[in-house]
Amino acid sequence: MEAFASPAFWVAVGQIILIDILLGGDNAVVIALACRGLPPAQRKMGIIYGTAGAIILRVILIAFALALLAVPYLKLVGAVLLVWIGVKLLVPQDEDSHANISPSDKLWGAVKTVIVADLVMSVDNVLAIAGAAESAGNHQMGLVIFGLLVSIPIIVAGSQIVLKLMDRFPIIITLGGMLLGWIAGQMAYTDPAAKPYLPADKTWEYATAAAGALLVLALGKIVSKVRANRGSAAA
Repeated sequence: MEAFASPAFWVAVGQIILIDILLGGDNAVVIALACRGLPPAQRKMGIIYGTAGAIILRVILIAFALALLAVPYLKLVGAVLLVWIGVKLLVPQDEDSHANISPSDKLWGAVKTVIVADLVMSVDNVLAIAGAAESAGNHQMGLVIFGLLVSIPIIVAGSQIVLKLMDRFPIIITLGGMLLGWIAGQMAYTDPAAKPYLPADKTWEYATAAAGALLVLALGKIVSKVRANRGSAAA
């Protein structure tokens, strides 16, 4: 119970929920596409079972990720991947990216499609959530499960509301991308291979995290500008 009184715990929970909402938009689309071929009476069950299976699989993957983050240099690799994921979040995506998701007219076929697609798409979620959970110290796995459980109803029931808010307030997406950069900076600073060469000072860790957030913002703007220029040239 003492974990619930820790500010670091609630900050990490907030980060996990925000990450899952921002990076869970794809998952909500996949669920809708996979279940759209089901009879109306089975669609709700397909969504519930598919989401439950995907979440259980994600918890298992995150457990492995938390263990692997203790291996030297893996956090540095993870930090680079998180910066890339954060930049991708800031750059507009193609609307046809889910065209290869086929609907199923059988309940368990739809559930399998949801789980397999979520597994393929969960690298970003798993890595980001594992990085966020690390900042809370102890009770990491409990924190991950708690954060995911809280985010499930938000994604399943409120995904459309969240997507509309993102369209109306693009700053939410920008802050989400910068959050991934912040976590990337923290991961890089706390890598076991880098620790002996860095001062054990929270100020430096926060400075590195802030640098990661600003790096994602800068790269996102550069990539968006390059794409916009290419689009104008092609037109």
